[in-house]
Amino acid sequence: MSPDASTQNSTLTGHLLDQFAGRIARSRRPYLLGLSGLQGSGKSTLAREMKVQAEARGWPTEVLSLDDFYYSRSERELLAHQVHPLLRTRGVPGTHEIELLMSVLAALPQASDKLPVDYPRFDKGRDTRMPPSRWSKVVRPPQLVILEGWALGIRPQLQAALDEPINELERSEDPEGIWRHWVNKQLRGYQPLWRKLDALIVLQAPNWEVVRKWRSEQEEELLARHAPLAMDAESMVRFLAHFERLSRHALATLPELADTTVEYDANRHVIALNHS
Repeated sequence: MSPDASTQNSTLTGHLLDQFAGRIARSRRPYLLGLSGLQGSGKSTLAREMKVQAEARGWPTEVLSLDDFYYSRSERELLAHQVHPLLRTRGVPGTHEIELLMSVLAALPQASDKLPVDYPRFDKGRDTRMPPSRWSKVVRPPQLVILEGWALGIRPQLQAALDEPINELERSEDPEGIWRHWVNKQLRGYQPLWRKLDALIVLQAPNWEVVRKWRSEQEEELLARHAPLAMDAESMVRFLAHFERLSRHALATLPELADTTVEYDANRHVIALNHS
């Protein structure tokens, strides 16, 4: 991250924590703050900075990532056989173990050395979960829990919106709409989790084309480092096509649902901070 980006994140974090400080300090249970942003928006980096600053304020903090709750590769392979081949690819609703995430959140207020709360870590390089011996452990009740993820807060689309394919992937590999209807139905099962959020912050990109550019830049960095399973440009285009439908839906609908929307320009500079 450039020095300018680091300074921006530090300043932004201060503003965001100031906004919710009273509520966090008064909460008798872990305050659950959702951080939603499409791929490449910098939500993981911002979440880490928020943890550092929150703990400096005396609030024990945990950061949970929706990505860590992806099903393993073998479990997604089963979904691919039972439901639709496109479910081999992680990311869309229905490829997360939401019940496990809910149980982790329920256990956090009682976390202790004697009763640690374990939660999974996902290895994107190997495209599967790490073994349980490498899972994260929480040994104290947090005052603040930051849950970050690309799909956080999204509501299901109307059925009529699912009729027409949105890109070539849907036209050629989901012509009857089986995959997109199934994914939309699974999204209903995420709503109880969204309702647990005490507040929702949305990192708003300018448009889908910029999101695609940001995410491709991340992958180019991985390729340059010879990371395992890093995708070339063609593979990246196909991968991102899995997310286009709900990403466009998120861009259009999430700002209205957010407590705070952070608007970015194409270079990830903050251009507006909107509070509901």
